[in-house]
Amino acid sequence: MSTYIGRFAPSPSGPLHFGSLVAALGSYFQAKSHQGQWLVRIEDLDPPREMPGAASLILSTLEHYGLHWDQSVIYQSQRHQRYQEQIETWLQSGRAYYCQCTRKQIKQSGGFYLGTCRKKNIINSENCSIRLKVDDAIEQFHDEKHGIITIPKQLAEEDFIIKRRDGLFAYNLAVVLDDIDQGITQVVRGADLIEPTGRQINLYRYLQHPEVSYVHLPLAVDAQGHKLSKQNHAPAVDIKSPKQTLMKVMSFLGFTLPKDFESASIEQMLDWGTRNWRLTQLPNALTLDSPF
Repeated sequence: MSTYIGRFAPSPSGPLHFGSLVAALGSYFQAKSHQGQWLVRIEDLDPPREMPGAASLILSTLEHYGLHWDQSVIYQSQRHQRYQEQIETWLQSGRAYYCQCTRKQIKQSGGFYLGTCRKKNIINSENCSIRLKVDDAIEQFHDEKHGIITIPKQLAEEDFIIKRRDGLFAYNLAVVLDDIDQGITQVVRGADLIEPTGRQINLYRYLQHPEVSYVHLPLAVDAQGHKLSKQNHAPAVDIKSPKQTLMKVMSFLGFTLPKDFESASIEQMLDWGTRNWRLTQLPNALTLDSPF
């Protein structure tokens, strides 16, 4: 890549926890080791799930950890017109269509959407989601760390939602349009986002835009095997004394840290990490126990 642009894109549903800091630091090291830019985007698509003040808290936490972003922070809540214009284009071309099916109905039909509304030509959008027609399912993709990753066939073949019944824009649509508009060249993120990757590659292709490459980092899980997440009440990372947590994240990402590392400043730690970062150091497992 001649110009590398990476990003970290948290949702403001709570403060940063260990798992989200893994994604932030992994994407940061990958970008900076390529002498590239590292952008931050706030994915505030789902107001009911957002915590007041979380966006500014996330940005403040990144700064406490020495993770300074390039360019201005983008907020998805300010890009609704962009998403809607693309949906309108696809509705007019027949690539997208209105769907009346509820989650309950889909669950009753086996948990996968079977294309029930694809040929109904529904005109009234009331109480409808909008789905994208998937004619060329992406059942495999190449991950720069893990090689070929396979996506379940039924999931890959689904016509998926690009706008929800409640009027909110779907994550997959927004993230791909944002990545295209920001010039992102590679997405480095947690392994919990492997399954949507096929849908996102579909979106790139239907938008006639080269897809990015992908790196999926190990997912931090708790003692019960549940991923650390804001929904699971994962504790916020410490912003008053970040060095200990920073070292734990770096160890989680496969670094063997020098013995005197704790005496270094945060800036020196990040500089050392950037110089020594290799994808080959990442654990092969897609899930790892959290040190917390």
